[in-house]
Amino acid sequence: MKILFVASEGLPYAKTGGLADVIEGLPKALAELGEEVAVVLPRYRGTKPGAVLRSLTIPVGGQLRFPVIEDGGTRHGVRYFLVDDAAYFDRGHLYGEHGKDYPDNAERFGEFCRAAIEIVKQVWPAEVVHCHDWQTALVPVLLRSQYAEDPQVKDLPVVFTIHNIGYHGQCSHEAIQHAGIPESVYHPGGLEFYGKVNLLKGGLVYADYLTTVSRKYAEEIQTAEYGHGLDGVVRERRERLRGILNGADYAVWNPETDEHLAANYSARELSGKQACKRELRKIFRLRAEDGERALIGMVSRFAGQKGFDLIAEQAHELMKEEVSVVALGTGEARYEKLFRELAREFPGRFAVKIAYDSALAHKIEAGADIFLMPSHYEPCGLNQIYSLRYGTVPVVRATGGLDDTIEEFDLEHGTGTGFKFAEYTGEAMLESLRRALEAHADERIWRRIQLNGMAKDFSWRAAAAEYAKLYEAARGLRGPGHPARNQISTATSK
Repeated sequence: MKILFVASEGLPYAKTGGLADVIEGLPKALAELGEEVAVVLPRYRGTKPGAVLRSLTIPVGGQLRFPVIEDGGTRHGVRYFLVDDAAYFDRGHLYGEHGKDYPDNAERFGEFCRAAIEIVKQVWPAEVVHCHDWQTALVPVLLRSQYAEDPQVKDLPVVFTIHNIGYHGQCSHEAIQHAGIPESVYHPGGLEFYGKVNLLKGGLVYADYLTTVSRKYAEEIQTAEYGHGLDGVVRERRERLRGILNGADYAVWNPETDEHLAANYSARELSGKQACKRELRKIFRLRAEDGERALIGMVSRFAGQKGFDLIAEQAHELMKEEVSVVALGTGEARYEKLFRELAREFPGRFAVKIAYDSALAHKIEAGADIFLMPSHYEPCGLNQIYSLRYGTVPVVRATGGLDDTIEEFDLEHGTGTGFKFAEYTGEAMLESLRRALEAHADERIWRRIQLNGMAKDFSWRAAAAEYAKLYEAARGLRGPGHPARNQISTATSK
């Protein structure tokens, strides 16, 4: 089967979050299953140009644009295509600057979605398209509206994955007019959302199947608490919704082979982890006399979703414990300020680097004793999965994929891989951390938890097999004689 992934970011070309890891890992795993897979991405600043395959003519509002389709090469059996339009994508950031989206995002990603459809028509005739998040939601919208009579693509099935329902890609009605999106889709059962346009909603309404990145999150987004205003739309499509847990690429995240580490190690021989801890403490200039303290690590986007308000609330109580803390990330100014202030208040014990640094992320996974993820919500999360393989014990809030992947340690039976808290409060987070610290004080118990985690397998193989079945189901929906073949959803929820 020929499967085309359409995404706004993907390693090794561009990354702001976990989506990029998925767009690297899942296509590779599908290719290993024997599927024929390609990925189309925008060519952002810093991505080397490839050989030109095709020049397109794309209508955007009242004008024509002429993006170029470039050959991004083949990696791990996956073909890459890059959509090059410098005016739209050669910018300092992917989606916006100074905490605000670019005002022409509907135009930018509208052109990108049209280009993806034209790639199917002119370059690479996919049998299924797999779209990801609001930036690609116009693919199914356009296929079921402006391309609905095109014999080449009118029956092209679309699977749409929600990586984070909190990001809608909202814009004004005028913005989609400028982008040339047909008026026929602007209504309560389409893209209209309380007088504005919600691009993510378009993907939810017009795709053939919906997926999200963990079973728990698929349940959560059907509730008012976690649905971000779209829970009604999701509930209407629940028969077509699947929760498929993201995987980890153990070719990249493996302490036995990781080239970023001071020493490699395995479940059979864990001594190298101490060398990694010593190096990490040195990098962050932590006090030498605290070398035996438990070291808590965090690698994250600094965003409200991630639970940093709990850290702000309990930081002083936490630092009364026998711990050191290192954090890596970038994001909202208020949280960057919070971490800088904590580093100044607790020099040598609390350290932060405000940056995106892939190599340092690997060092934190290997060198920390505990990995903290107190998220308010977490669709899947990957760092807790990486932590398990690195023998770094996760302390997480029991939400989304964190709840699906981490099992509370049971001292009586010696089972479990980490520590969880359910209530979204600073007190619950601190209590969970204290349980972890109590276990860390007993080397025998701690080693049991580490080995339990390192034995877990969250590779992409299982997820890829589930997706392959879903692609076949989507093809069946669009087959001759099926009622969904020419169906446009008539959902009425906002």
